[in-house]
Amino acid sequence: MTKNAIVLGAGIVGVSAAIHLQRRGRQVALIDRKDPGSETSFGNAGLIQREGVAPYGFPQQLGLLLRYALNNRIDAHYHVSTLPSQLAFLARYWWNSNARRHAIITRAYAPLIENSIAEHKDLIEASEAQALIRRDGWIKIFRTQARRDEALAEAALWQNEFGVDYDSLTSADIARIEPDMTGDFAGAIRWRDPWSVLDPHALTSAYRRYFESLGGRFVTGDAASFGPFGSGWKIMTGEGPLEADDAVIALGPWAALATRRLGYSFPLGVKRGYHMHYAAKGDAVLNNWMLDAERGYLLVPMRRGIRLTTGAEFATLDAPKTPVQLDRAEAVARTIFPLGDRLDPEPWMGARPCTPDMMPVIGKAPRHQGLWFAFGHAHHGLTLGPVTGRVLAELITGEKPFIDIAAYSPARFNP
Repeated sequence: MTKNAIVLGAGIVGVSAAIHLQRRGRQVALIDRKDPGSETSFGNAGLIQREGVAPYGFPQQLGLLLRYALNNRIDAHYHVSTLPSQLAFLARYWWNSNARRHAIITRAYAPLIENSIAEHKDLIEASEAQALIRRDGWIKIFRTQARRDEALAEAALWQNEFGVDYDSLTSADIARIEPDMTGDFAGAIRWRDPWSVLDPHALTSAYRRYFESLGGRFVTGDAASFGPFGSGWKIMTGEGPLEADDAVIALGPWAALATRRLGYSFPLGVKRGYHMHYAAKGDAVLNNWMLDAERGYLLVPMRRGIRLTTGAEFATLDAPKTPVQLDRAEAVARTIFPLGDRLDPEPWMGARPCTPDMMPVIGKAPRHQGLWFAFGHAHHGLTLGPVTGRVLAELITGEKPFIDIAAYSPARFNP
């Protein structure tokens, strides 16, 4: 008899898990209150970051921490009123970012990243979404030689240990590659391996259509109605109640609330981020995904226009928008590229779900049968959606996961 499964959350992680379960003979209902890819998966930088083997750590240097405390930067901003409620998470995040512990975490995290391109390639081809993809890497530019040299030394280490490829670019190379950019840059790194996505929402939508072509269904529903039912699980949807043998919680930043109702406690923090699209002035063209490393914003050429993305905002999930980082970033970005008018009526905001050890939660719920977790991917949700979906589906259907996922076990937070 065919087993039923429900996947709660239709971002890139949830859609990918639904595809891989449907491929393995499960009858899957993908459930969300909004259309697939409408939340965090909508507003990312559009990078499948094969080079991103080291998760983003918390700053350790006292001088840098003091500069962040001024709360006037582009790459990080915080709500003073919410700091007391976030101190426990931030303290654990800082502790895990120590050089020795971060190196251990990086080695545990790397297998997910190392398979990110191959697993996306599978779904991109299956969903006929090749037109959304560029395969020419991305560029990280530096304003000072010291930062450039530090980054190049780190890149050499990553190349040796994790097989990532890069080029060192001079200021003349930057001028040649991006003739419409101006600035006194010391150099850059071009990461060769990553792929970029011209429209992340369109990619998630393409994956959703492929899922439906396999016989899966997308159904509107609210996770608040989800709970155990007999030996399985049940949720109320727009089509009425749905029951399933297995359920996957892939709710991104809302996963902490959904799992808390079931008796679990995950220290899931939130890093909010903003983006805005711009026209280019005159005939100016931005050719590459460009990170202004020492200022902390990214400029990328997407279908909608040139997308400017900010760093992390530490705030509660439901706090009002405070896009001050976007305004700061726009002012700096206009000095190096001729940005034209804003194209969006207001800044977009999304929330990245983060764990204090910087690794996602992937695996079986410790205290329930047929319940599975897939969330906490922080800055790499788009990158890691398909590889997460595959390993989780393998685990659910009794296969041996093709990579070791012990380090991502939910039991590390809920024994």
